[in-house]
Amino acid sequence: MGWPRKSAVARGVVALTTVTLAASGCGILGGGSPRNLDVISVSSPRFRDGTPLPHDYSCKGGQGNPPLRWSGTSGAKSVALVVDDNNPRTGSEVHWVVFNIDPDTTELAENDVPRGARQGMTTDGKIGYAPPCETDGSYRFTVYALNVKLNLQQGASLAKTLEDIADHTIARGRLTASTIE
Repeated sequence: MGWPRKSAVARGVVALTTVTLAASGCGILGGGSPRNLDVISVSSPRFRDGTPLPHDYSCKGGQGNPPLRWSGTSGAKSVALVVDDNNPRTGSEVHWVVFNIDPDTTELAENDVPRGARQGMTTDGKIGYAPPCETDGSYRFTVYALNVKLNLQQGASLAKTLEDIADHTIARGRLTASTIE
């Protein structure tokens, strides 16, 4: 059955956020970035870049977020993770935002949030991992190294969280799942 369709308000927030981030040059929901950013290597023991997201991490599975690993965040004051889908048929959707991850952290366990990290709202206005449902989506797990620890509370708005991430990004890396198994 899947998740309910996004409300007009949620679509408006994503559209506003996309415009804000495109203007800021970070490309969180877009494909590229005009700024020269250092590169973070992102991987998962459960899937490779360009392969399908395992069913367990979708809305029909029960495992929560997939495990992730990264390297290349030296010099960062904090790390952020954004999981999004920029599906041309259904539009942009953010499935998870985690920020203020300790910069010494280099991996995220399955169905876990690192100690001390905070989560922002998703497109659906929820806090936490909102597993994707669209089997033809392209799900991007993007890790950002930030030059500050964000001054945001747990449950911060999607627009504000993504704007702050875009403003403070010094390095970025991405792992993309092409569809859902």
